[in-house]
Amino acid sequence: MAHSSKPEPVDAIVVGLGATGGTAVKVLAEAGMKVVGFDRGPWLRAHEHYSGDEVKYVNRNYLWPDPKLFPRTLRHDENSVAEVFPFSPTPQLVGGGTNHWAGWVPRPRESDFIQRSLHGDLPGASLADWPIRYEHLEPYLTKVEWEFGVSGVAGADKYEPFRSRPYPSEPLRPTRFGRRFYDAAKKMGFNAFPIPHAMVTNRHKGRDPFNKTSFWNQYGDPSGARSNTLTTFIPEAVATGNFELRSECFVREIKVGKDGRATGVVYIDPEGREVEQDAKVVVLSLGAIESARLMLMSRSATHPDGLANSSGLVGKNATFHEYVFAVGLFDKEVDDPLYGWAGNYISGGTFEFYETGKDRGHIGGCLISASQTVHPVNWVFPGRPSWGSALKDADRDYFNYAMKIGAILHDMPRESNRVDLDPTVKDAWGLPVARITHQPHENDVRMSKWQVDKNAEILEVAGARKTVPVYLDRMTGNTCHQHGTARMGNDPTKSVLNEWCQTHDIDNLFVVDGAGFPTSTGVNPTLTMMANAWRACEYIVETYAKGREEHIKVA
Repeated sequence: MAHSSKPEPVDAIVVGLGATGGTAVKVLAEAGMKVVGFDRGPWLRAHEHYSGDEVKYVNRNYLWPDPKLFPRTLRHDENSVAEVFPFSPTPQLVGGGTNHWAGWVPRPRESDFIQRSLHGDLPGASLADWPIRYEHLEPYLTKVEWEFGVSGVAGADKYEPFRSRPYPSEPLRPTRFGRRFYDAAKKMGFNAFPIPHAMVTNRHKGRDPFNKTSFWNQYGDPSGARSNTLTTFIPEAVATGNFELRSECFVREIKVGKDGRATGVVYIDPEGREVEQDAKVVVLSLGAIESARLMLMSRSATHPDGLANSSGLVGKNATFHEYVFAVGLFDKEVDDPLYGWAGNYISGGTFEFYETGKDRGHIGGCLISASQTVHPVNWVFPGRPSWGSALKDADRDYFNYAMKIGAILHDMPRESNRVDLDPTVKDAWGLPVARITHQPHENDVRMSKWQVDKNAEILEVAGARKTVPVYLDRMTGNTCHQHGTARMGNDPTKSVLNEWCQTHDIDNLFVVDGAGFPTSTGVNPTLTMMANAWRACEYIVETYAKGREEHIKVA
């Protein structure tokens, strides 16, 4: 392989420029550090490349990883041979998952940080408390909400913990299916509220609202109204003059010196040349799957089992938030149409079933929300006929008369659920791909059953004539939510990172994506990830780079 000349060293390298990497480069560059950021995908222009073209985005995988170039493999137990499977296929391009997301950004709950204290040792699981608490993260949740322009209404969620500021943008209007959800909640006596969205509804930092449509989940938004690190944090980092973005550059290894500390990375540039970039600090933000894979691939004499892996836990305790739901079908002869393609992808939600209930048969719970089922070609209708007059009849009868209520499954960490290197399958560069091994915990199965049945009950109260439940069977990786493969903790023998997302073994290597989550929480994790990345990068700037060290003490 051809080699290129070696660029000048920099203060920090950030690998992966999605939600957390975009946050990292903004914080580090605005603080004056010289930063190089890598993404193995392209640097697109939203207004030019994005639209509501369903075939382009859903059927032709415009944003999703090419399975021939970037395969992953999946197995459901230790004794099976993993098969190539598009597990949690987060978009791999500048902006990452924020290119495709619907953008719901609820806050975590105080209980999320103390699951082991609350529930003890759950048999078959590896519950652990976080080394931080909600109050340590709250200022950064607020920073992200205000910099990003999140829309919502403070106080509408009666279970929301303390917040230091309201939302900067007004909440999105309820959709027709959202109103059905709100009506059912009122009849059943539980709290419902507008899910916070990473979308501006009033002018914010030069960005304007736009005519909203549901075709922005899985699609790229051309308007700039939906918040995205591609169009917000990353341009702000570039504007400092301290940040250089290198797209279509695949980082294949983290280099270490004789002392075992990180010295930089080895990457393949767009011309196929192998290049070394040195830096004082290396920050990983590839997502929990790919960050673990890169750490495991970066073996050396001082780190024979992969980087920062003295605990043997890199890749283990992986969680993925399977999305489970119930669909409600209404009667076109009687009911008003729901027009799920208008408005936005999701509308009302509730935390009513989030905390552990005494009679549910499982610990924990999750955020649930009402959503549409609609793409015209690929809409969500379990059992929908696939061809001919039956397909046409189903579409005529139900396309405008369907909704769903879904749950972000708060899956339990298990040490055996993990990411490692596949022994036989290679990517386009000849490197071992990520192999996912996953078996749901029985608590996951029970939570899924209870919550989906409750969702069906809500749909019936909302007026659905028929409900179709979709329970957890096996983990399919149907979300892009990835956590736990390099969990945070205070004990280096039981965790990979400390409370600042700094690896215990290598003081200048940080992992700021969801890999650090000791537990998955029951909410969409991106806001929490970005807030935690901001917090960790602020520590790099204000404490680590000045040769100091601090630690957080929690009760």
